[in-house]
Amino acid sequence: MTEITNSPAPVSALKTSGLAEFWYYFSANRGAVIGLGVIIALVLIAVFAPWIAPYPPDQQFRASFKAPPFWYEGGSTAFLLGTDEVGRDILSRLIHGARYSLSIGAIVVAIASSVGIVLGVLAGYFGGWVDNVIMRVMDVILAFPSLLLALVLVAILGPGLLNAMLAISLVLQPHFARLVRAAVMAEKNREYVTSAKMAGAGHLRLMLKTILPNCLGPLIVQATLSFSNAILDAAALGFLGMGAQPPTPEWGTMLASAREFITSAPWIVTFPGLAILITVLAINLVGDGLRDALDPKLKRS
Repeated sequence: MTEITNSPAPVSALKTSGLAEFWYYFSANRGAVIGLGVIIALVLIAVFAPWIAPYPPDQQFRASFKAPPFWYEGGSTAFLLGTDEVGRDILSRLIHGARYSLSIGAIVVAIASSVGIVLGVLAGYFGGWVDNVIMRVMDVILAFPSLLLALVLVAILGPGLLNAMLAISLVLQPHFARLVRAAVMAEKNREYVTSAKMAGAGHLRLMLKTILPNCLGPLIVQATLSFSNAILDAAALGFLGMGAQPPTPEWGTMLASAREFITSAPWIVTFPGLAILITVLAINLVGDGLRDALDPKLKRS
């Protein structure tokens, strides 16, 4: 007689089923799928910008100052979206600008999340005076409007793309710290954490290997939303002349240099603004889809 045993499912099968469930709930949000497609396209454009862009971003065509897009009267297919006030191809600058905007978002989120996670884990795990000190500092940062605080910090550090990214990172990291703190406080008294303590796990292992992995769902959503905030804030600082400096083809800087031509050559302003709008909207749509897929309370039956 053959003995039947119930063997546990392989780890690879569990991972596959988990990914399938995630994609099921994520794909139920049509906007999130469209946003994901737009983001993938933007990433590919940024990676292959030197090969996709018709011209170098700083190349000037002195016979084509403020040339209109090809569908305007007097436009040319040589410059599909027209040229700016000094004869640079707008399409090429937008394509190269995708590199700057996406890189800014990625670097800012990496810095803000790293610092915020560390502070949040420390505050939530140890509590007491550690929690009070860290959270009061976070409260002070959150008391100021984010763009105003970033503007003040850049004014102190000096205009430039690097200083702008550091300032935006400082402004965004309290959101990660507060989110992680709340999640750690909810998890640290659960049975699996108590079992790990009884097994001899130290504080560092408990914080980083036992508790933190169970707090990643909300962090992923927060990182996605912070990505779009970072792009918006960087564009705003660039528009105010405190972020990336000309002739860097960053979208906010392009807007700043073209604002005086909004009536005479509106395409110079319109296309960088549309690029920012589409990118931020796509990222926010993906964030909504991630929230639906990762939060059990919001999963559709």
